[in-house]
Amino acid sequence: MNGAQSLIKTLANCGVDMCFANPGTSEMHFVAALDSVPEMRAVLCLFEGVVTGAADGYGRIAGKPAATLLHLGPGLANGLANLHNARRANTPIVNIVGDHATYHLQYDALLTSDIVGFARPVSSWILESKSAQSVASDAARTVQAARSAPGGVATLILPADTAWNEAERAAPMLPDIGPAAVSREAIEETARLLGNGKKTALLLRGNALHGAGLEAAGRVQAKTGARLFCDTFAPHVELGAGRVPVERIPYFAEQIVAFLTDIEQIILVGAKPPVSFFAYPGKPSWCAPESCQFSHLAHPHEDGAAALASLADAVDAPARSPIRVPLQLDGLPSGPLNAISAAQIIAELTPEDVIYADEGNTSSMPLLLTLARARPHTHLPLTGGSIGQGLPLAVGAALAAPGRKVVCPHGDGGAAYTMQALWSMARENLDITVVIYANRSYAILNIELQRVGATGAGAKALSMLDLHNPEMNWVKIAEGLGVEASRATTCAEFASQYGAAMQQKGPRLIEVMI
Repeated sequence: MNGAQSLIKTLANCGVDMCFANPGTSEMHFVAALDSVPEMRAVLCLFEGVVTGAADGYGRIAGKPAATLLHLGPGLANGLANLHNARRANTPIVNIVGDHATYHLQYDALLTSDIVGFARPVSSWILESKSAQSVASDAARTVQAARSAPGGVATLILPADTAWNEAERAAPMLPDIGPAAVSREAIEETARLLGNGKKTALLLRGNALHGAGLEAAGRVQAKTGARLFCDTFAPHVELGAGRVPVERIPYFAEQIVAFLTDIEQIILVGAKPPVSFFAYPGKPSWCAPESCQFSHLAHPHEDGAAALASLADAVDAPARSPIRVPLQLDGLPSGPLNAISAAQIIAELTPEDVIYADEGNTSSMPLLLTLARARPHTHLPLTGGSIGQGLPLAVGAALAAPGRKVVCPHGDGGAAYTMQALWSMARENLDITVVIYANRSYAILNIELQRVGATGAGAKALSMLDLHNPEMNWVKIAEGLGVEASRATTCAEFASQYGAAMQQKGPRLIEVMI
């Protein structure tokens, strides 16, 4: 057994059975070792940003880490944007980066770089293996770090000689660290706050926004009247008809201020206080009222779902909340095809239990409003603001839940960052429907140009936000990468094409001209 074989077998022992990869020369022994561990599924991606984004989508849905395999510092650097998004989502990822052999580093060959320096800003844990004898142990510790509550990117740097040299054996799984139990004092203090008569909201994140955690939050809401909020870009939320209603905090600073204007106290459950996404001249960055008091029921590393269940019992809440989102569909529209009518079509024709990997940006605003009262679904947004995540996120989500359809609403500008993900969708025959909102613009930046007060923007400046000349043809792009595709220019065309996509399995792309 060499070091690479001990590594992959250890990953499998630790429950890591999915690897998204874009390997190079220094990782060839890892690649060869894949055949010796049949439990490990390897998915090839054509760009490292797809590798890391797919690992994020997998971790958010599966609740456990996938591994990545990246080639040296430049390969890691290509994947940093989506590792940044994953860090903001607290997604568990085992991030494996190959390096030159230990004795080769002294020669400063062309691909030598500061891998630790690249990895540090996006990693909760970094470890450099020093010998093949320690690789298995190092891998087990890396998985433990990735799974440690609230979850994070754990980076293992694997020099080539530690992969090809002789190793002893694979290592077993180490115990999980956390999530920690919330103290009885925190539960009692929160129960007291909920009874003080002030206008209160619980700001939820993590496992408080799905499954038993969301149900427990609903019990508290039903008993106390507290409102339930989630962040604008909460990583994993269960929404739609029949679910406990959760209000999403708006995106723009002045909208957040208005949204929170009468809130007197906010109880944080795995979340941070809401702030503006960017700074704007004359607008606040801290968006809660100055008089609003904040307290913690659960910190991010603590078990928010269990804390909410204990809190519900402490306030004598009902066993199940009667407050549920009603199903409200607007029917199929017949007017112009735009972001609003497209959202109505998606809501009307999408079945239950779909996963939305959403990077629609400006087009997502009407979609989220419409989906809030549509059939029950799971929503995965762009958590860290670095665009080009939606397509890779859909790949990972589809592999984590092969029995569920994934819908990926995506702006054309952001999709251009990681269009290579379409090839992986086709290669793996994933059940993903991609909806490209083709407005031929970085539309959100046109809005931001005005909001930041930039003056003197003329033709040259505006051309930096424009995607005409030449126009991307997403039907040809998708077909060139192996995905069936079509274009919709009217509501009737989109309804027909999207409805057909919902009835079939496999990857499909629809370019919606809005």
